[in-house]
Amino acid sequence: MAEPITKISHSAHTEKELQEQSIDTILEDLAKSADGIKELIKLFHQLHDSGIIGAVNGLVEAKEKVAGIAVEQLLRPQMTNAINNMMAAAGVLSETNPDMTKKLMSSLGNGLQRAERALANNEKVGVFDLMKALKDPDINRAIGFGMNLLKGVGEGLKE
Repeated sequence: MAEPITKISHSAHTEKELQEQSIDTILEDLAKSADGIKELIKLFHQLHDSGIIGAVNGLVEAKEKVAGIAVEQLLRPQMTNAINNMMAAAGVLSETNPDMTKKLMSSLGNGLQRAERALANNEKVGVFDLMKALKDPDINRAIGFGMNLLKGVGEGLKE
């Protein structure tokens, strides 16, 4: 019968062997990605030739100054107001039905085209034209929409 194994010997790799293994792995990865690496090198050459890499390096080296300027600009009251306005507008738009927004924008474009044609033709509008226009279902719909829009704005301003 065979003798039982009482000692397990581990083969210890030297630092040099581990480095060679890492280098071999990297070389295999490079060989597999040769086309991509060539394209990347070409891109770097183009970025260098156009001066973009130099500009980016300059920005990175001056990162504290650039960050200071950016923060200073963002803290200006006009920028703070613009950011707050964009956030408020985004909040309103997120609560609005996207189909209605799309329909309204399309209708607005259509209305601007008609208004531009009427302006180019120098069309005059009289009092009787206004009375007659109220019977037009499209105009009546737009006036009703506008009145309700104004009513909602007024209610919102009251709060």
